[in-house]
Amino acid sequence: MPAVSRYMTAHPYTIDRGATFAEARAVMHDHHIRHVPVLDRGQLCGIVSLRDLALYEAGGADPAASRVDLVMVDTTFVVTSDAPLDEVAEIMAEHKYGSVVVMGRDGVEGIFTAVDACRALSTVLRQVTLELV
Repeated sequence: MPAVSRYMTAHPYTIDRGATFAEARAVMHDHHIRHVPVLDRGQLCGIVSLRDLALYEAGGADPAASRVDLVMVDTTFVVTSDAPLDEVAEIMAEHKYGSVVVMGRDGVEGIFTAVDACRALSTVLRQVTLELV
């Protein structure tokens, strides 16, 4: 079974817990991503998604004044880069997680999202199809 590192997005963009919604939204918009690990002094402390921001903004939160730590999820699903892909995908599906933070010795090493899982699935399906032909 391949490791999650084979399909993860390496060196993901991160944001500081004191950043504003507007800053987080800009990172997501500029890099076409929906999940950003949140750091506190270089250490992972949570994750924020575009959906989290949108829900709070719809409730009246000011994007320029509201801080990311208000909406971040601080119980982030974390794995190491050698975690088996099938186990990670199964846990994501079971708990409806949109992303997993991949940690290494030096901190955040990658992120594996539902989009990455779809890419992995398409790769595996192509390989199986070629083997059957």
